[in-house]
Amino acid sequence: MTKNAHGVVPVMLTPLTIDNRIDWGGLERLVEWYIALGADALFAVCQSSEMQRLSLEERVALSTRVVSLVRGRVPVIASGHVSENTEDQRAELKAMADTGIDALVLVTNRLDTANAGSEAFRSSIDAVLSWVPGDLQLGLYECPAPYRRLLSDDEFKLCRDTGRFVTLKDVSCDIETVKRRVALAEGSDLAVVNANAAIAAAAMRAGSKGFSGVFTNFHPDLYAWLYRHAAEDSDLRRDLEIFLALSAMAEPMGYPGLAKTYHTRIGTFASARSRVTDYDIAERHWAVVKLLDHIHEGTERFRQSIAKRG
Repeated sequence: MTKNAHGVVPVMLTPLTIDNRIDWGGLERLVEWYIALGADALFAVCQSSEMQRLSLEERVALSTRVVSLVRGRVPVIASGHVSENTEDQRAELKAMADTGIDALVLVTNRLDTANAGSEAFRSSIDAVLSWVPGDLQLGLYECPAPYRRLLSDDEFKLCRDTGRFVTLKDVSCDIETVKRRVALAEGSDLAVVNANAAIAAAAMRAGSKGFSGVFTNFHPDLYAWLYRHAAEDSDLRRDLEIFLALSAMAEPMGYPGLAKTYHTRIGTFASARSRVTDYDIAERHWAVVKLLDHIHEGTERFRQSIAKRG
């Protein structure tokens, strides 16, 4: 049975202790925070999780623990294959497939590490289908690192026609591409889920099934409300659409350390330690802490406005 891996799908952070180990208590609080704020599914191991800086043992442990903490309340999806070597990727994918997740997400640039084209991509898809359990749902992720590899229409249709793929985290950041993919997916189980905040509402109106961008780590509930009201003709919807797009412009200011700092301020994490953002964000990005204040204040005001609407 297909489990929905769409809607508002936070790209999960990995909380770390000050001595650089996974903070399991912080992870539990984070899972509860996402679910309380309306997450429809969780993307447990992804770029926001710093998966390129986690060992395979850590990736497996992280995915397994998220599944355990969620207790079936929402679907859990995970990626975790980051290697260049095919045999290493095979080991990664088989290990992640055994963690109890509802869908295993394939990174498009790992399916064509040399950017050689569609034949390389097709060969990798065939190989992965032979490696992982036949009843395990799959997803696709146009992860920007180490390079952004967008799917061609033919590659999209290839994956759609296997009947195995249930979600695409679309990183095209282009509304026309989203529209075209939504049309290609019609009648299949493959959901197109946009990840770009600037086109979030427009993509929802065009048929994107939710949102899976990095600012689900700040206000997933506001994206959840927008998803349900994307077509609504109201000042609240228009103002929220603008606020979410502008807030997300803070991403270059030290993300994911930026989001971890935010979570230390609201009490989810004890430490903002990051293996990717290995510097003091306040020192490098001037006034970034004040910017977080504005984002938090704006988020709370929109929550109050939505609550008043009932």
